[in-house]
Amino acid sequence: MNPYIEILRPGNALMGAIAIILVAIIDKSFTIPIILAMLAVFFETAAGNVINDYFDYNIDLINKPERPIPSGRISLKAGRNYGYLLFALGTICGFLISFLTNNWIPFGIVLIADVVLYLYASKLKSTPLLGNLTVGFMTGFGFVFGGFTINNPTIITTSIYLGFFAFVMTTARELIKDIEDMEGDKSEGAKTLPILYGEKITALLAVILIIIDCILCPLLYFNHIFSFYYLIVIAVAVVLFIYSAILIIRKQDRLTAGKASKYLKIGMLIAFVSFICGSF
Repeated sequence: MNPYIEILRPGNALMGAIAIILVAIIDKSFTIPIILAMLAVFFETAAGNVINDYFDYNIDLINKPERPIPSGRISLKAGRNYGYLLFALGTICGFLISFLTNNWIPFGIVLIADVVLYLYASKLKSTPLLGNLTVGFMTGFGFVFGGFTINNPTIITTSIYLGFFAFVMTTARELIKDIEDMEGDKSEGAKTLPILYGEKITALLAVILIIIDCILCPLLYFNHIFSFYYLIVIAVAVVLFIYSAILIIRKQDRLTAGKASKYLKIGMLIAFVSFICGSF
């Protein structure tokens, strides 16, 4: 794969754009601002991935040496400038959305995303818990961005519900990923939660967040946001969430953390499908 495509982590960037697609499906609308919102989220997520790799160069030499920058396929300077370009493209999309809809909240959200993503990569990632919460916040923020792009009060409320769900589960997954990445983080002097307080406490916090989300899942049905079809599909995701929680609470080694993180990601994708099914 071309290193300039690989470094975007296109799968993650597209997953971010899915938040906009889901909100559009729920509203049963597909407009130019929605397309621009999808592009904005894709560019912003990709920019965050690239600039994160730029700042994580030394850590990735240990944890992920095959990535484009530590492997030497993209230079540090080229990676940094590429990240800046992607931030600019995302910001332009946000401006066009607000210009076309005469609603400047989406543009403001993109500007906030620019700042938060850069601060996360440069400073917040190595801050215990705050870095994890930042990633969760930005994931949930995508749904809220979609809601304000459509600018329908009902859809805005729904997008906040979905955003909170994504925020909690993503934060749990980020905590588990910190357990997986402990070796490289230690070498760089990073002060992540598992390094400061241990893998067991970090795993316990992640499990608590997973359980909270599992308990809250039915509310999207009982509050008449989604139909009964949502409950059927989300049940599959909940099984994966619980399985991930069992894995990580039993054992906190790198391999187990990687498995738990993978199952959480699959569960979140299934949860996204449940949102679509629940819209019918």
